Amino acid sequence: MRVLILTKIFPNAVEPLSSPFNRRQFAALARYCEVEVLATIPWFPGAAAVRRWSDVAKLAEVPRSECIDGLRVHHPRFVSLPKIGRAVAGPLYAASLAPTALRYRGRVDIVLGSWAYPDGFAAVVLADMLDVPAVIKLHGSDMNVVARLPGPARALRWALPRAERVVAVSRPLAEAAAELGVARERIDLVPNGIDRTKFAPRDRAQARAALGLPNDGKIVLYVGHIKTTKGAFDVVRAFASIAARTPDARLVLVGGGPELAACREEARRLSPSITVVGAEPHDRIPLWLAACDLLTLPSWNEGMPNVVLEALASGRRVVASRVGGIPDVVTEELGVLVPPRDVNALARALERALATDYDPGSISAALERPDWDGSARLLHESLLSALAGRATREAA
Repeated sequence: MRVLILTKIFPNAVEPLSSPFNRRQFAALARYCEVEVLATIPWFPGAAAVRRWSDVAKLAEVPRSECIDGLRVHHPRFVSLPKIGRAVAGPLYAASLAPTALRYRGRVDIVLGSWAYPDGFAAVVLADMLDVPAVIKLHGSDMNVVARLPGPARALRWALPRAERVVAVSRPLAEAAAELGVARERIDLVPNGIDRTKFAPRDRAQARAALGLPNDGKIVLYVGHIKTTKGAFDVVRAFASIAARTPDARLVLVGGGPELAACREEARRLSPSITVVGAEPHDRIPLWLAACDLLTLPSWNEGMPNVVLEALASGRRVVASRVGGIPDVVTEELGVLVPPRDVNALARALERALATDYDPGSISAALERPDWDGSARLLHESLLSALAGRATREAA
């Protein structure tokens, strides 16, 4: 089976830390079939002239092709109209990529669009041009945010039912696909994997020493994009409100993003017990999780965030928002769930969690998730089902 993957959420030379879950899953998938990735790059007229101020324009430096984890990755450009073009993003995306996709006529058996819109929409259009089935993989905010906007919602009501299979990383995302017209028997639940060789209970003191952190006191850790909708500012404000009552605790935020400087300034203003580290390589995240006492992720919306799974696998309890697939994983034994955007509830949950003792080994053992090879096998089975379904319909 030859699989052409279409996605705008994938690492590249300019953003090597982007979407490690796709990188890991697709690299594992390549052990079961032939995989080629079109990791698309946005472009708009005049982008080069504003490269200094625009994150999108900086992506112009991404090479046209590269090898990532043994995968052949190409970076075709697509026309993007920032802030004003969402309603036409799907058709514009498909039209931009059509010349590249047509080169694969007769060379691929299936097209996988990873991200509902515009990638999934375009995958259906381009797969039809190539006369092969399409599969759409759903992640989180592509359905929880983008799919609720009028233009994308109309496009996805057209595209999702036309995909041979729809792959969801969590049960709520599968339900969201069904609500947009996908027959439930064509939806596959394929959870993201965990690398248990990296994310497992480790000695906290050794991890702190490796990171240059003091061994005393407790650490609340946030790992993710530093932006409002991920709850970064919520956790800064919540922790600042309890800092006087928890003098032995500190909050550390690890991650980059468009609001990093603003969040760092907010933390500096509110409490000396808060540190915003910035972006860290993914291979250092296991150290940060081992060093902390508690992970928090108060996102406003999510699919199934891998950092929550990685924290639990590392034997660390979690305080997170009750959104997306998180409630399916974070039980009362494993952490505390709070309503999104509720800073007061988050503060109470953090304070309660800091006062709770637990056994890291029990936390890790309670998490039942596949590794990346197991996740890739499930995705491979879904792709094979798509091919079989297409063949059956054509024979009929």
